[in-house]
Amino acid sequence: MSIEISSLIYYPVKACRGYEVEAWNVERMGLERDRRLMVVTPEGEFLTQREIPKLALITPELNDGVLTLSAPNTESLQIAIRTSGHSWPVNIWHSKGVQAIDQGNEAVEWLSEFLDHSVRLVHFADGYKRYVSPQYAVNEDDHTGFADGYPILLISEASLEDLNSRLESPLPMNRFRPNLVVRGCEPFAEDTWNRIQIGDVKLAIVKPCARCEVTTIDKETLERRKEPLKTLGKYRKHALGAIFGQNVIPLNGGRLKLGMNVEVLS
Repeated sequence: MSIEISSLIYYPVKACRGYEVEAWNVERMGLERDRRLMVVTPEGEFLTQREIPKLALITPELNDGVLTLSAPNTESLQIAIRTSGHSWPVNIWHSKGVQAIDQGNEAVEWLSEFLDHSVRLVHFADGYKRYVSPQYAVNEDDHTGFADGYPILLISEASLEDLNSRLESPLPMNRFRPNLVVRGCEPFAEDTWNRIQIGDVKLAIVKPCARCEVTTIDKETLERRKEPLKTLGKYRKHALGAIFGQNVIPLNGGRLKLGMNVEVLS
């Protein structure tokens, strides 16, 4: 059986729900429109489900420049996305002063009320580049948006099946928030890949993904438990932490579709 794409997921707003698609454009920066929006504190510090688990309940949908935000027991909001204009600096991990465009007070009111926190919504500024760590970069200009550190996260179905075989209660893939899910390989085969090609798109696998407490939050009930970190810590230890999935840098642009073959180049 050949290796193929089984799921493509992009996340219009960092830390909110993902959106599964049958085909999608990939850019050097990652999947098109993936994590270009982010929820921040009024001071510009990025926020995730670690601090506000209710972010997991928000479903964002982006069509023709209009963002729709939906959440349980809450009237949906639609706003036109601003990608240029007056920018202000926001911080995400070690990246300080990332230029972002504020999305206005309607988004502030809707998000702050639902999340019970004072927050703002920003979009990555057109033309700005947030470079990945030079330690793992392939090219000097490798860059990403508001992803934690790298443009794409890759996980195989077999790896999740292996993990679930060790857990009392199996977990869905959405606990790990990948962009690209593949099937047809052995568990954790992705750990051994350096370069892959899907259609015309070449991708570099550059760094294992160290997992955090976001994986312990049920995306429906928001309940926190010790798994999967407890089990991953027993058999997936790495110098970076408990690893699951691989960070990926696209080396060129193109289009990905479900069912496309994944060729392992090295």
